[in-house]
Amino acid sequence: MENTNTPPLDSQENTQQQSTRDILEYDVAIIGAGPAGLAAAIKLKQQDTDGTLTVCVLEKAAEIGSHSLAGAVLEPRALDELLPEWREKATANGVTLTAAGADKFKYLTKKGSVCLPTPPQMHNKGNYITSLAQLTRYLASEAELLGVDVLPGFTAQSALVDGQTVYGVRTGDFGRDKDGNPTEGFAEGPDVHAKVTLFGEGCRGHITKSLVPVLGLDSDRCPQTYGQGIKEIWRVKPENHDEGKVIHTIGFPVDSKTYGGGWIYHMADNKVSIGYVVGLDYTDPTLMPTNLMQRFKEHPEVAKLLEGAELLSAGGRALYEGGLQSQYRLAVDGALFIGDTAGFLNVPKIKGIHTAMKSGMLAAEATFEHLTAEKPLAEYKHKVEKSWLHAELHKVRNIRPGFQKGPWLGLMNAAFETITMGMAPWTLKRKHADWQTMKKVGDDKTATPDFDKSSPLTIDRLTGVSLTNTAHNEEQPTHLKVADPDICITKCMEEYGNPCEKFCPAGVYEIIGKEEGKPKLQINAANCIHCKTCDIKDHYSIITWTAPEGGSGPNYIEM
Repeated sequence: MENTNTPPLDSQENTQQQSTRDILEYDVAIIGAGPAGLAAAIKLKQQDTDGTLTVCVLEKAAEIGSHSLAGAVLEPRALDELLPEWREKATANGVTLTAAGADKFKYLTKKGSVCLPTPPQMHNKGNYITSLAQLTRYLASEAELLGVDVLPGFTAQSALVDGQTVYGVRTGDFGRDKDGNPTEGFAEGPDVHAKVTLFGEGCRGHITKSLVPVLGLDSDRCPQTYGQGIKEIWRVKPENHDEGKVIHTIGFPVDSKTYGGGWIYHMADNKVSIGYVVGLDYTDPTLMPTNLMQRFKEHPEVAKLLEGAELLSAGGRALYEGGLQSQYRLAVDGALFIGDTAGFLNVPKIKGIHTAMKSGMLAAEATFEHLTAEKPLAEYKHKVEKSWLHAELHKVRNIRPGFQKGPWLGLMNAAFETITMGMAPWTLKRKHADWQTMKKVGDDKTATPDFDKSSPLTIDRLTGVSLTNTAHNEEQPTHLKVADPDICITKCMEEYGNPCEKFCPAGVYEIIGKEEGKPKLQINAANCIHCKTCDIKDHYSIITWTAPEGGSGPNYIEM
C-alpha cells in the first residue's frame, strides 16, 4: 500500500487554461539526468542516424551531477555496451576510476569483526570505484555531442496527463515568495510536450509517485521498501590507505531486528568512501540513521582507518530495495519508467548504476521503435524481461525479503538463493510498506545508543548538511507539504514521539515550543538534501516531498 497523498496532476483542461506558459515541443522528454536518463538519451540519438529526433533531458540540479550520489562501485557492463571507449574519454573528462581490488565481507561485533565468505554477487573484479557525480557529468557531455538538449536547473513539477495518457511535464516557476505570490523576478516555467516521456527521477520520484494512483503503477505489486544511505568521503593517512580495497559489513551498530550494513571503498588519492545504509522498514521510532553512521565510524577497525584523517564531503539519499516484486509498471500510454524510479537497484550486489543505465537503454530502444515503426511502448517491458537485466534481478529477488525474519535467517536464505541461483519455485513477498512498520513509543524496547560527540571522527547533522553544499532560496514556498500539521503535535507526538525529527538526516523537521506547552511543527526546508525519507517513513502519510525551485538542493562534486 503506497502513501498516495500527492499534489494534483495537470490535466489537459488545466493546461489549456494556463495559456500564458511557453510550450517546448520534443519527440522525447527525459526527466532526470542520472545514469538511466542520460543512457537513454545517448541510446536514442545513437539510433537516430538522420538526426531528426528531438530529445531533451530536464534536471532539477543547478549543474549536472550536483544531485548524484552513490557508494559507488561501478560495474561497467552497460557502459561497455553503450560507449565502448568510455574509459579513456571519461578519464579525460575528469572521472576518477579506481580499479576494484580485494573484497572483504565482515560481520562487525561491538569491538571486533568476523570475516565471512564474500557472496559471488559482491565480487568486484573488473569493477571501478568512482564518483557518480563525475560520471553523470561525463555522460551529459556525450549526450550533448549527439545533439541532446541537456537542461540543468529545470525542475519538472508535475505530469501533463490527458485521461490515461502522459504527454509531457510542467516545469517549476521561478520567483514566487513564501506564500506563493509572484515577485518582481517571477517567471512561469514552460510546459514540455513530448510524444514519449521517460521518467528517471531517481528513488521516490515525486512525479512518478503522483502517477501511481492515477495510472495504477503499483497494481498487483508488493509494497515498495527503501533504505537510507549516508555517505562521507575522507582523506586518510597514506599508511592507512589500500587503493582499490572494497569492504562491506553487517552487524554493528544495528540490532538484530534492523536491516543495515556499511561500506568502505578505498579510492584514489588516499581518499576513502565510507557509508552506512539502514532499511527504512525498521520498527524503532527513536532510531536515527545519521547516528548509526556516526557509531559505525566509532567501531575500532573503522576508527583506526580514520585516525588522523580529514573529512572532505558528506551526503545522503534514499534508495530502492524492493526488487522485482515491488517494481512499478514500466510502461503506460505516453511514458516509460526507468532506473531507480522504477526499481532496478540490485540490493544484494549493492549496485544500481549499471542496472539503471541498462533500463534506460532498453527504454530508448522501445521508444525509438514506437516513434519510427509504431510499435507499442509496452515492448519496453518485454525487452527488459529478455535482457540480462531481468535475469540478474530475478536471481536475487528473494534475498532482501529474507531479512524480514532477522539477520541470521536472512543470511541462510541468501546462501540458499545464491547456491540455487534464484531457481527456487517461490517468490518471497512483502506485506507492509515502510511507513506501516514503525511501532509506537514503548512498544519497541530497542534503544539506539548515541555517539561520542567529542570524537574527531563524528559530526552532527547540521555539520553534515554544510558538507553537502546545500542551498535553497529561503524566500520560496516550502517544497515539503504537510497535509495536517496538527497531527504532528497531537497523535504523532503521543504515539510515536515525532520520528520525523529523527529519520530526517538534515534536521528539517523540528517541534518547537514544547517547553512552553505550545508545541508547533517548524519546517527548516532550506536544510533539505532531497533524500525523500520523510515522504517514505512518515507513519501518517501526511508529508509529501515536492521539488523546489530549479537549482536548489545539494551541490555534490565528488559523491
